Amino acid sequence: MSAFTSSADRRAALGERLGRRILILDGAAGTWLQDRQLQEVDFRGARFADWRSPLKGNNDLLNLTRPDLIARMHGEYLAAGADLIETNTFSSTSIAQADYALEDLAPEIAAAGARLARAAADAVETTDRPVGVLGALGPTNKTLSLSPDVNDPGFRDVTFEQVRAAYAAQAAAMAPFVDFFLVETVFDTLNAKAAIKALLDLDAARGEAVPIVVSGTITDRSGRTLSGQTTEAFWNSIRHAAPWAVGLNCALGAAELRRYVAEMARVADVPVIAYPNAGLPNEMGDYDETPEETAAHLGEWAASGLVNILGGCCGTTPAHIQAIAAAAAGTPPRVVKPRPRAMRLSGLEPFELAS
Repeated sequence: MSAFTSSADRRAALGERLGRRILILDGAAGTWLQDRQLQEVDFRGARFADWRSPLKGNNDLLNLTRPDLIARMHGEYLAAGADLIETNTFSSTSIAQADYALEDLAPEIAAAGARLARAAADAVETTDRPVGVLGALGPTNKTLSLSPDVNDPGFRDVTFEQVRAAYAAQAAAMAPFVDFFLVETVFDTLNAKAAIKALLDLDAARGEAVPIVVSGTITDRSGRTLSGQTTEAFWNSIRHAAPWAVGLNCALGAAELRRYVAEMARVADVPVIAYPNAGLPNEMGDYDETPEETAAHLGEWAASGLVNILGGCCGTTPAHIQAIAAAAAGTPPRVVKPRPRAMRLSGLEPFELAS
């Protein structure tokens, strides 16, 4: 049973803590699950034993077929010191689940993932330790800004309305269980705008606002998202959503991501969230950075006043989160400062016209 009578009360408690210390987000679901060396049977379970498509690798489906594992994963991250946990719903849209012929079950998968995260949070939460659940909305495996056909620059696999509708169904399924929505790993800002539109529509329909967190992805050392935006341009593009926090995750390790986190800290007038990978992948696609190495980087970010929320993405484990929590302990959070009034626009680059 929850220690708080409402999600709004829990958010207020988390907000109070955010004002005086750095909050800790959990680590990678994919890494934790890959370490379990799951087989096709784990993903199928009894319900999907005869499913017509291969299902191995569909981690979100484990919300239905191996809920025990997902509950255990959340529990380990909470024991490591996480204040905020993400639902295992990164790919719980009809667009992403179409790869497995499970598009019609996407809302059920999303709801199950949100319910499991809420139950895990409630199991450890007290009034002195609020635990926030972030409903994770991944970028989908389609892009609205770029053509998948090099011979037809105007072609798109999906429309804006199709992406918005997919996010709307996912969000509606998760809304009863989550405290925030996390639009994460944004490589295409137009996809993120479709998610934001879906979330704002949901707020209007329910008559209750669920705060939004937005986290972009700088895809390489060019310092841009896949759709070409710089960090500041990305912020200008999504600032209208008035996010509870904004930041960066994935693609890069902490050493490579630091300069872009610093840039977000410079331009954003809301809390900054950052959760890098455990370094860059090796030749086998694995991550070798130890918890101590990752924590040393993120501890420096904290000491430099760059962040309000820290966590881990690909390659990070409960041990990484425990080390990050220890490294950030006792360090005051970044001070959120209002920016001077100006007209700020964005394309691939930011544009600012002072008043």
